[in-house]
Amino acid sequence: MDFTAETLLLFSLLGFFSGLINAIAGGGGLLVLPILLASGIPPINALATNKFQAVFGTLSSSFNFYRKGHIDLKSLRSALVFAIAGSVLGTCLLQLISAGSLNRIVPWLLIAAALYTVFSPKVGDTDSKPRLSKNSFNLLGGFGIGFYGGFFGPGMGSIAALSFSSLRGFNLRKATAHAKPVVFTTNVVSMVIFVFAGQVFWAVAIPMAMAQLIGGRVGSNLVIKKGAGLIKPVIVLLTLTIAARMLFSG
Repeated sequence: MDFTAETLLLFSLLGFFSGLINAIAGGGGLLVLPILLASGIPPINALATNKFQAVFGTLSSSFNFYRKGHIDLKSLRSALVFAIAGSVLGTCLLQLISAGSLNRIVPWLLIAAALYTVFSPKVGDTDSKPRLSKNSFNLLGGFGIGFYGGFFGPGMGSIAALSFSSLRGFNLRKATAHAKPVVFTTNVVSMVIFVFAGQVFWAVAIPMAMAQLIGGRVGSNLVIKKGAGLIKPVIVLLTLTIAARMLFSG
């Protein structure tokens, strides 16, 4: 597919805002994926391109959180291992699904992710009592986040942050910060599989990735200083609109 310079510039702006949103509250993929699909990119290539560009924003925000002392990587070691396993399984399973089936499945996944975004509880500003031990969470949470991220992905950042909050009792900043390395690891593994399968649209992915680096840095600084902002309505409206378009366009 050929894209004009103006279209690539718009994709770059999209990458920046996606990186910003991901760093603040997660859900940037719910902004990117519907627009990639609306531009005519096939679902498997849209998922692959979204995954590639998302890696760079998550890398930027993860490094910034870690550099400023908001992430305890030692406590996440086993979670990262299980996230890798889940991501490999989810991404490989995705490769087995036909393009026609993806066209039917993706709109419903988008709708489910949008509904999750609407009804998910708000993460608090103080720690609470954990419901799972660290080891249990690293196994179940790490694998689950990895599988979802490998198979689909949009909304993974907010799902991961909510998991850390509701199951480990982390406060807003701590949950958001600790979710980033798990999401980053999941994205990298999935991205590598997509790259070797030749499914990334490089003309779109590279400028978006560069913009993601900036957006991720800006967004993580906002979380550190002020906490998460309210970005749900625009993301949900856009996601549901594109999902409906895919469902009723044939």
